[in-house]
Formats: sequence, C-alpha cells, structure tokens
Amino acid sequence: MKTGAMAACIQPLSALAEEANRDPVPLPEGHVAAVNRRRRIVVQYDAFSQFDVDFRQWIDYRFRYADEAGSQIDSLWWDIGGDPGTASYPSKVLPAFNYRALDAWREQGIDWAGELIRQTRLRKLEVFWNHRISEVELAPEGGLEMKRMNPIKEANPDWVIKTWWWQGMWNLAAPGVRSFKIKVLRELAENYELDGFQLDFARHMPCLPPGRQWELRGHVTTFVRMVREILLDVARQNGRPILLAARVPRSIKGCRVDGLDIEEWARQNLVDILTLGSRSVDVDVEGYRRAIDGRNIKLQPCFDDHHTTDGYRNPPSEVFRGAFANWWQQGADSVVTFNWSNAPPEACEKIGARPGPLSQRQAYQEAGSPETLRWKNKVFIVERRGGYPWSTGYFNHNRDSPLPLTLANTGRAARLPIRIADPVHTSAERVDSLRLRAVLFRRPDRWDVEFKEGDAFEARLNGVRLPSLLRDPAWKDPQIFSPKPQRISGGSGIFEVDPEQKLLRLEWKVDPRLCRQGENHVEIRISQRAPYRPGAEIVLEKLEIHLRYAA
Repeated sequence: MKTGAMAACIQPLSALAEEANRDPVPLPEGHVAAVNRRRRIVVQYDAFSQFDVDFRQWIDYRFRYADEAGSQIDSLWWDIGGDPGTASYPSKVLPAFNYRALDAWREQGIDWAGELIRQTRLRKLEVFWNHRISEVELAPEGGLEMKRMNPIKEANPDWVIKTWWWQGMWNLAAPGVRSFKIKVLRELAENYELDGFQLDFARHMPCLPPGRQWELRGHVTTFVRMVREILLDVARQNGRPILLAARVPRSIKGCRVDGLDIEEWARQNLVDILTLGSRSVDVDVEGYRRAIDGRNIKLQPCFDDHHTTDGYRNPPSEVFRGAFANWWQQGADSVVTFNWSNAPPEACEKIGARPGPLSQRQAYQEAGSPETLRWKNKVFIVERRGGYPWSTGYFNHNRDSPLPLTLANTGRAARLPIRIADPVHTSAERVDSLRLRAVLFRRPDRWDVEFKEGDAFEARLNGVRLPSLLRDPAWKDPQIFSPKPQRISGGSGIFEVDPEQKLLRLEWKVDPRLCRQGENHVEIRISQRAPYRPGAEIVLEKLEIHLRYAA
C-alpha cells in the first residue's frame, strides 16, 4: 500500500482529539440488569466445521456439553467464520459465501446460524455473536484460500494493512472499513434475536498501521462507539437490551501496544464485558479493574485450548483448575473457554470431529465457581512465551512471559512470580502434598548433552529454602521441543515423546504455611556446576506448584 493512499484514508489527529472528549453514551433502563445477569462459564464456539452430516445430528453435537446435567455453562458465544467480505448466513449486505459443505443445508432452507441462535435461546442460555475484527480468507472447499484476492480488499487497497497475511488485515483507521463493518453488524442485530455481540480483536492483529497503534487509537474508539450506538438503536426498536463485549489482550500494557484505549472505552460507556486474552493464563485482572475505574464492566479471562498457552495443550484437569481458580481469586466476574470440544468423544466420533480431552468435560462441571473448585487438586503454572505467528503486535504472543529462562552459571538466582489461588497457608491440615516442580534442559543444541550428578540446584519460596524431594534425569515432556525450534500453537494436539529427549525434573517439598494466597515468588539457582564446556547452559523450561488435598 502506498503511503499517500494510507494517509488519505486516516482521519486527522485533530478529529481524534475531539473524539476523546465525547460524552459518555447513556444506557437505557434494563441494560444494567442484562449486564449483571449470571454468567459463570461463557463458551465461545468456532462453529464453522463438520457440515457434512444431518443437521439435527450436528445441532445435537454442538449443544451436547451445554445440555449435560450439572453444566455451569450460562452463555454461548457463536464464532461463525467464513470468508471476510461474504456471509455464510442470509444477507442483503454481503454476497453469499459459496461453501460447498453448506449447500445441502441451504437447499433444505436451513439458516444454520439462525438455528444455532434459536436453539440457544430455547435452552434459556445467553447468546452472543462473535465478530472477528480481521479474519483470514477461506477456500470454498475448506482451508485457507491462497488463490484469489478478496474482491472488497482488492477494490479498496486503502482499507487493509499488508502484514503477515498476504491479503492484508482490515485497517480500522480507514473510515470505509468502519462503515462497512457497521452495515454488517446492524443487519445481524436486526435479523437475529441476540443478547449481545463481541468484537474479537484477537482474530487478528494488527487493526491499525504497525508502529502507530497508540497514536491512532482514537479510530478504534470511534468504531467501538459506532457499534455501541447501532446496537442501542436496534435494542430500542426491539425492546430488549443488546450488550457489547470486546476480546482484548491480557493486560492494559498490551492494549496500549495494539491501540486499544480501554480507559476511554470505559469513560464513554462503550462496552459491557471485556474478555481478557485468549491463549494466556497470566492475565492482569487487577490492572483492568483499575482501568475501568468503578464502571459496571464485567471482566472474564479466557482459556483457548487449541492455540493454547505454550506447553499445556489439552492439559489434565488439575491445570485447568489452577488457571480458573487463579482468575476467580483475582476477582474475575466469569470465565471463558474457546476452541474446546462441544461434546464427549463418542458424540464427536459420530460426526467426524476430533475428540477433546475429558478434562474439558470435567471443567464444565466445576470451573464456573470458586466454591466448586474448592478442595480439588490443582497445578499452578508459570507461563511460557511465543508460538503464535498470526498476529503483529502484542495480542496472543505472550512475549513477556518468564519462561523459558536460562539460569546463570554464576549461581545468581532467577526470581519468578507464581500465583496460588487456594488459601493453603490457613488450611495446611487439608493438604496431602504440596510440591514445587521444575523441568530443565541442558544445552548446547544436541540430545547427547546430559545432566551431570555434579549439577546441583536450590529453590526458595518467598525467601525460604525448600528441601529437595526428587531428581529425575529420565523425564520426558512431549510439549517441550528443545533443542529443536518451538512449534507454533494449534495443530492436531497430538504430541509424541522423543525417546532421545533428555530433561531433568526436580521437585522440592513446600510447607503450605510458606504460601500466600495470590502472588508468590520462587527463586531457582544453580548451586553447583559439573565440569562443562564454555557456552553450555541450563534452561528452566517449566515451573509449577502441584497441590494435592487429603482424601
């Protein structure tokens, strides 16, 4: 894109200053009650798959976990993708997305998106539409379309930012993009009985020209305000509230990198719910609470178990519990799952869907409340970096996460924060075991480099040295790939153990009375090195607290 064309499409900065001074949007009576309705577990489902089956069977599959007795799911947010610039639902604004797998349903007169919404309402569950701010183009036969240019992007080159995706991401600094999206969203709000919409900035970044995101943040604020106003207008016509949510990075710092002015959104009453992060277990709930400054905006962290936090794809129940319990302890109003299975394995296999782990099914029975997580075994983790190439900016990269971390050969301690949601310091009698676990890799980049008996390590929790319990030089972890390059997130989720892998698992005993509810600090150091060649390093790959309660 030429610089001149980009400049011509961007609103003058003086107009952005005026935008920042706009009055708060007044919210009608009844809107606040809708914001405050019970919302324990919010499930965002990417429903664009498995179309080659009978529609009734497909609907049964999509709602199976939500229909199970004991489910804590209160809200379903349908993520209905397709090719940006076309519609996979009946539309007068967009041309039809000619997706062959949907033709049979269309011929039967089935509006699959409308039926998902209707079935959600029949179950008395809250229903949202998830709008991906910048989707990638899909091929009619499935998969990514790499052969043709999106006609709308081709006709409006000043609407896109050329970046990691060859067709470009939508540029919210272009007034034409904002107007185009408003038409799409208004039609959806008028045609379907929805409780709300989510603007999903995670799919994908950037939405502003790289390097100028914070400078141009007012364009995103303008767009969010436009969406808020058209939803309020449709709500007045329909006589029922339509809420507005936004999926944003895991911290206010990340929002500033990507050009999302949360403080201004809050001041202007533009959003009701903020979904915090996507593939990050470490989210700054307290920082967001300060940023919204007492306004009635709900905060809900998200666990994406496809593009998951690195090293913990399809984890055991204890890891899910640790993540969700930490969020509740920090003051979350609800929790979100994304890219989880819709149904148990037997139902998935009937329609050709890949089954998810049963730990997801269990989480839907217990993760929606701190009370139902109490006295259950947990694993609390320190987050790992990277593994996400589908974004330019901050969102989803976890670049500022602490791990992996090279330990100093000088014996200097590495200090890392780790959250423990449970008040184990006041309920030590209920704890069967509490352990700190570290997984280490020794390089240079060859499998034949082993840990030596002379390599010794020391750990402290909150300043107190911990007694060693275990040293396992035969430990394997299929989601650690050192010395090979880190894999990107996603894929099948099937990982094979390399029999030649050499990791070291260390465990130390933790006295529950040393722990604090909330943030704790772990120090790990090399207390002794075996003889080694210059340049040899020891890398801390994972750090976890394993909590097990007495039966």
